[in-house]
Amino acid sequence: MYRSLLCLIVLLLLIQPTEAEERRQPNILFILVDDLGKEWISSYGGEGVWTPAIDQLATTGMKFNNAWCMPQCTPTRVTLLTGQYPFRHGWTNHWDVPRWGAGAHFDPSLNTTFANVLRDAGYKTCAVGKWQIDDFRVEPKAMEEAGFDDWCMWTGYEADNPPSAERYWNPYINIKGKGSKTFQGEFGPDIFCNYLANFIQKHKDEPMLLYYPMVLTHSPLTTTPDNKQDFENDNDLGQNERKQRMFAGMVRYTNKLVGRLLIALDAAGVRENTIIVFTTDNGTGGQSNKRNGRMVRGGKTKMTEQNGTAMPFIVNCLGTVPAGVETDALIDFTDILPTFAELAGAKLPADRVVDGKSFAPLILGETQTGPREWILSMGGGPAALRDGRVQPALDYDDRVIRDKDYKLWINAKGKPFKLYKVSSDAWEEKNLIDSNDPEDQAALKRLTAIADQFPEKDAAPRYEKNPPQKWDQKPGILGGSKKKAKRK
Repeated sequence: MYRSLLCLIVLLLLIQPTEAEERRQPNILFILVDDLGKEWISSYGGEGVWTPAIDQLATTGMKFNNAWCMPQCTPTRVTLLTGQYPFRHGWTNHWDVPRWGAGAHFDPSLNTTFANVLRDAGYKTCAVGKWQIDDFRVEPKAMEEAGFDDWCMWTGYEADNPPSAERYWNPYINIKGKGSKTFQGEFGPDIFCNYLANFIQKHKDEPMLLYYPMVLTHSPLTTTPDNKQDFENDNDLGQNERKQRMFAGMVRYTNKLVGRLLIALDAAGVRENTIIVFTTDNGTGGQSNKRNGRMVRGGKTKMTEQNGTAMPFIVNCLGTVPAGVETDALIDFTDILPTFAELAGAKLPADRVVDGKSFAPLILGETQTGPREWILSMGGGPAALRDGRVQPALDYDDRVIRDKDYKLWINAKGKPFKLYKVSSDAWEEKNLIDSNDPEDQAALKRLTAIADQFPEKDAAPRYEKNPPQKWDQKPGILGGSKKKAKRK
């Protein structure tokens, strides 16, 4: 009898799941708002606008103060997909693929994406919102090749196709298996959000990667379903007040969509197993707002700390991510891919460099410090077209590097020209580049040594050229051979 009991115990021990098997792969919801700085988020001190759903994520999760994006759309989006800095992946400048073409596109066969990494680890993947780095007319399988099982996307403004310019009212949207069409009378942000909510319900029993690069709050200014009638009936507003109110309405609707997704996660019963990341791709474009009593002008395309590089960044997962934590840990957008991979138990490709570092232990509460000694931001303005290929406008794009206390600006000749102690001078008002203070001199030496590790010449984008199209841009139209292209 005792022998039989002993055999049973041994058998039960053998069939017990390992710790890794017991740990369920978390869902990941990655929300990326388009063109919105901290000054428009109330939990970051934004005034005159209330963002309760976003604020709830901050108060019940982890709020980052020092999370750096790249200054503009394309450099940011390729950076977060690949885990590489622009000087390595080559998209140092903006290139609006559907509008400018010229054979250029984001090529997953030559670049890693976090979606492919997680799909290989068993995740169901979905993207809704804005893409803009491929032309779906030329590449109908672009989203699938980038790692997404399903999608509902505004590809971007397609040249020679005026309806495709619309992302808000009467939007032109591409859906898997259905192609692209105009949704007459509908509001694009609602379509994207509803599509993602349906995907969540459909795949709630599987690990999910949900990528939501919003079309809001990018220009053009628009009404929303919540205020359209108000603007139609009020013709007494001055132009500036009208713009301010309209943009504030776009921010409020952004917050509303975040709230809808939280409800969708709750309804599917997966909220407590979903790690939510909320951030934005760069600073606000064109609008100003008060933050903590100071008027802040939108910093899209800029590398100034408080409006251009340090974006809202919140991570939330009830019961998993520590609640009510505000951290000064340094992270930048190269860190997103390795962090998602670690959270998912996925493998990074062995044959490609990943510049980022995983901050998964920080958001899981296993440590109170991040993996970073320094972070980097760079890129913006239109790229150049040379020898039939998209190339960086400059051999070496200007950039900023910061550590815990100091931030160094480096020009297009690779020379430091501004130094700020941002831990005590957050608005970068006192340039210390010529300071004789030993601490300042040590910081200059330390950050310059980091910059010296980078290649002397930035890489060019890696892609197999798309077939030529009648709308392709010609060399010189967008400027930028040796002269720095204007950031816009």
